[in-house]
Amino acid sequence: VQLQASGGGLVQAGDSLRLSCQASGGTFSSRAMGWFRQAPGKEREFLAAISWPGTITRYADSVKGRFTISRDNAKNTVYLQMNSLRPEDTAVYYCAGRATQFVGTTSYDYWGQGTLVTVSS
Repeated sequence: VQLQASGGGLVQAGDSLRLSCQASGGTFSSRAMGWFRQAPGKEREFLAAISWPGTITRYADSVKGRFTISRDNAKNTVYLQMNSLRPEDTAVYYCAGRATQFVGTTSYDYWGQGTLVTVSS
């Protein structure tokens, strides 16, 4: 499965942004999907996950209430809606897929190339 993330960019604090992750070349169905980020000098951080077919979601405390993960299974796409962005949200954002339908914060087997989000103050 190949994952292509898009939608990053430069925004101001308080703005919103929606990231997309298009899956191709494999089976999108029966896979839980997740979003992670990595800021300069920091470890990769789990943000959100969604089960197959999308009934269960899980969020990191750092983004709960501001970010929303969703998926459109007909389009093989998972989204991350980010609201009330803060400068500390600046990072490269990655989508990833698991070889299971269940949500989790680890054990992701497929990764996209990342999309940069920069939030200015």
